[in-house]
Parts: sequence; C-alpha cells; structure tokens
Amino acid sequence: MNVNQNRSHAPRTRQEHQTNSYNKNNTQRNDTLIYALGGLGEVGKNMYCFEHGNEILIVDSGVRFPEEDLLGVDYVIPDYNHLVKNNRKRKVLVITHGHEDHIGGIPFLLKTVDIEAIYAPAFAVALITKKLEERKMLRGVKLIEISDRSSLKMHHFTCGFFNTTHSIPDSLGILINTPNGRVVHTGDFKFDLTPIGSNADYQVMAYMGQIGVDLLLSDSTNSGVEDFSISEKKVAAEILDTMKKTEGRLIVATFASNVYRVAQIIEAAIACGRKVIIFGRSMENVVTIGRKTGKIKVGEQHFLSPEQLAYTPANKTCIVCTGSQGEPLAALSRIANGTHRYIKLIPGDTVIFSSSPIPGNGASVNQVINKLFRAGANVLTKSILGNLHTTGHASQEEQKLMLQLIKPKYFMPVHGEYKMLKQHKDTAIETGIPSENIFTCANGDVLILRNHQVFESSWRIMADDIYVDGNDISGVSTAVLKDRKILADNGLVAVIIAIDSRENKVLTKPVIVSRGFVFIKDSQGLLKEAEMIVYNALNEKMQQRTTFSELKNCVRGTLEPFLYNKTHRNPIVIPVIINSKAAMQALQQSRAARPTQRRKPMPN
Repeated sequence: MNVNQNRSHAPRTRQEHQTNSYNKNNTQRNDTLIYALGGLGEVGKNMYCFEHGNEILIVDSGVRFPEEDLLGVDYVIPDYNHLVKNNRKRKVLVITHGHEDHIGGIPFLLKTVDIEAIYAPAFAVALITKKLEERKMLRGVKLIEISDRSSLKMHHFTCGFFNTTHSIPDSLGILINTPNGRVVHTGDFKFDLTPIGSNADYQVMAYMGQIGVDLLLSDSTNSGVEDFSISEKKVAAEILDTMKKTEGRLIVATFASNVYRVAQIIEAAIACGRKVIIFGRSMENVVTIGRKTGKIKVGEQHFLSPEQLAYTPANKTCIVCTGSQGEPLAALSRIANGTHRYIKLIPGDTVIFSSSPIPGNGASVNQVINKLFRAGANVLTKSILGNLHTTGHASQEEQKLMLQLIKPKYFMPVHGEYKMLKQHKDTAIETGIPSENIFTCANGDVLILRNHQVFESSWRIMADDIYVDGNDISGVSTAVLKDRKILADNGLVAVIIAIDSRENKVLTKPVIVSRGFVFIKDSQGLLKEAEMIVYNALNEKMQQRTTFSELKNCVRGTLEPFLYNKTHRNPIVIPVIINSKAAMQALQQSRAARPTQRRKPMPN
C-alpha cells in the first residue's frame, strides 16, 4: 500500500495528476477507520470518529462560533451526512469535557443521528442536561456519567479514561482499544503542577506509554507558544492582589466556560469584603451549575440581585460578567455602550479582563476597551506586568511532555488551525517521532489502523461546514449563504451526462465544465481523468435498475472526493442528465397509456 507521507494542502501539479492513479477505497473489511468531521484546520466543532465493522465511536460533538463575515449565522456545526448514511450502525458518543466546542453540537446531532448513549464526565453531564432541557430534548436521551475509574465496552471498542488538567472541571483523556491497536485521545489539556482542581494522571499516562500506544491524537491549540503555560494559582494570586488595591467598583470579564477562573474571582471578591453580582446568561448558568456540583463553594449570602446593586456601596461590589471577547450583545459591551439596564459606568470604575482575545476577536475587544477608557474606567488586561489570565491548553514544552509520556508509534495532531497542526508536527519530530509517522489531516480525511500500522486512505468523507441560525437548527434557511460561500471560495463543476434510460447505458463520455474552480487550459489532464472516473462509475451504476436521483448522487459521491484529493478544494458539483430523444418519447407514451384514476363521487 502506498502511503502519502508528506500530505500537502496545496493543489497538485499537472505531472502529479498524470502519474497518480485514483483509488476510491483502499480499506479492508477488518480495518479500523479514524476520521474527524470537525476540529482539524480550525479551533472549534470538535468531532472525532472511530469506526470498525458495525460500530462508530464518536468523541465530542461541538460547535464553532461564526466569523464576522457570516451574518445571520449563530453556529457552525459539522456535516453529519456520513453518520446519517450509517444510521444502522451502533453509535456511542463520548465527551471529554463540557466546553461548547465539544458539547455545543449535541442537540443538532441528536436531531439527525441515532445515538445509543452519551458518556460524559460529571460537570459536562450537568451542562448537557441544562442544554437539552432548554430545547425540550432530554426525554429519551441516555446520558451516563463517567470518571477516570469508568470503562466503556462495545463489541469492537473498549475505552478507559484518565484525568487531565484544563480550564473546566472533570476534563478527561481517552484510551481506546480497537481490534487493530491502541489509540489515545488527550482531549484538551495542559500540565499545571499546581492546579486549582484535581491533578492530571501522570502515572496513568506513563503506564500507557509503557504498554504501547499505536496512535496519539493530541491538542494543538498552543503549539506555537514556547515554554510552559502559567499556573492557574499564579493567576488567582494576581487577581486577589489587584482586588485588594482597587478602591472603587470592580467589573471582571472572563470566559463563562472557565469555571475555575470564575470560582477564583468570586472567592477573591469575598475575601476583599465585596458582594458578587453575575451578569450574562451563560455566566449565570455556569455559576448555578458550579454551585450545585460543588465546584464553586460560595453561599447565597455573598451574591446580590440586580435590584440590590443600586443600594450597595461601589467599593463593596464586584460585577462578574460575559463579554471578554467583545461580543456586541454581551454584558460588558452593553456596559461600555451605556445601554445596560442596571449598570452605568462612573469615573473610577476598574474593569479587569481576565482573558485574552481569541484570534479574530482582537478588533472587537479593542473597541470595547476604547469605550471603557472614554467613560473614565481603569482597564486592566493581561500583560508582562500582570498575570491576569492563563490558557487552558498546553504550550510546546507541555506537548513534548505528553508525547514523551505516551510514546506513540504514530501521531495525529488535532484541535487546531493548520499552522497549529504543522507546528505540533514539528514538535513531535523533535521528540523522535519519524516524519512519515505523523499525519497532518483535514476534516474528512480517513486514517486506516490495520494490525498496529496506520495508513492514510485515498478515500475521504465529505465534511463541510453547516450553518445554523436560531430559528432553524436544520440549517436549511442558511443553505443559500453556504452555497454562495462555496461558490466564492471553490467555484462549481458541471457534469453533463447523456444516457438512454431504455437501454440503461451511458451514450457518451461525460463532459465536465468548470467555473471558478480551476483554469481549463492548465487542468486538461485533471478534467480528462475526472471524466473517465465518472464514466466508469456511471456504467457500473447503470448495470442495475436506478433513478435519476441515484445517478446524480453517484456522480457527486465519485467526483467530490476525487477533486478534493487532487486539489484540496470542494467545488459545488452539479450533474446535468440528458436523456435520449427516443427514450423520452417512449416515457411520454407509457405515461399517456396509463389509465387515469376516476375520482369517487362526492356523497350527497
């Protein structure tokens, strides 16, 4: 089997088109397939699948929040079509932790795919339950709580779990035993030697490295950040010190999902003699769930209602709110704009950003900061002078430590943009993993695990983005936007097919027309090869009774993976079927000869 050792995401040359033959599927019956429907080439909508025989083990089901150019879109979710096509197979969902980019897609997944059960750690179970209750989808969902001592047994897969350190409680990594080898998925992690919550299971990770791991899937978010990340306890000490020095009203913005940070802020405020008030729906939900689960150990007497804020001295209050990323409708943005119902900025207010801008949000955050300064507030952000924030993801040295503990034979970086995946690959090479054993994949790429060996398949799964708005979770209302974006980015390919439906045969070789996809003159070899592949697939399909719809699906299913493998682009494929004149006449005659059904007379 030929393995593409250095996968390139750039279009191939004409010479490569001519020399490389296309193999639709180089898998065997007893292979274990590993692929991602989301989470590769992006930070968000994580969804990793392990398929063997009649079973699919799914790890995480997240969403990605849209960029500024996707107006009217609330969420971006993976394309579940492959799972829908395999709905007869047994499917189990395992959740590593409760962040939105790992659990946010569960309501959308359950609406389209049959999931036998959802296994999730305690805090994630509470968040998922709340999410499904709001959508009235909890009935009939089998939600099972797991921990580091749990095990999951399916017919082909056996899973064990180990504790990791992250910015949310109950974060787990997964050991997956398959018929063809052992796989470890780290989940999101960092190595914090002085964590706020539970410590990571270093001994378990080292033990897995001793018994042997064939493939490691590891978090790549901070692969471009050198050295070790700052400990969460240093941030806690810095926040407490800042609060002690603050005399007026205090406003703290952070990620609602960073439960440990929220707990630290509340505890520091109480230690300084301040009452706490929470603003922002997501923040309120997390604090409520955190108190119920014991992750936030603060009594009701330390909190204020919005109405009580006006009657409490400014130096005795601490406002904890959403909006650390400059979201227009978040609490902090409304405070900065002067449109908040309960809070009006006064000169001398201190605003603390216990966060850092996510790539792409820098401009929005700066706009909010400017407005806060104009209103007379003192704004404090993370800098070399103050450790007001730390990441929940491993930096380079921590990633090296994970690689050295697990000691995998093969490595697949996950959870990151392509540059992050590439940087993580370089880090893995430094630890001694051969370059040919590292797979920098895209969503939809398929890895084959066979007898403790990992190969890259030439077959791939379509894994497009699906856009969802608040009124339509099916994504139908945003289909036009999606098509326009694909047309703008990748163009279209029209396939013109002439058939004779009477004889069940293809009359001529299909003609392929490209608009906005590739230059016709420079891609004659590619188009000729594509025409031949479609022609062979249609001839095979028309040996049996079929329909126009099935023929169109056959064209798309054959051509789309081929074009992606050759160019790493996903154009819209439009099949155009032209039936022969004689066949059309015969069809019209048969329809005319059919006896028309007489309508029953209306009763008197």
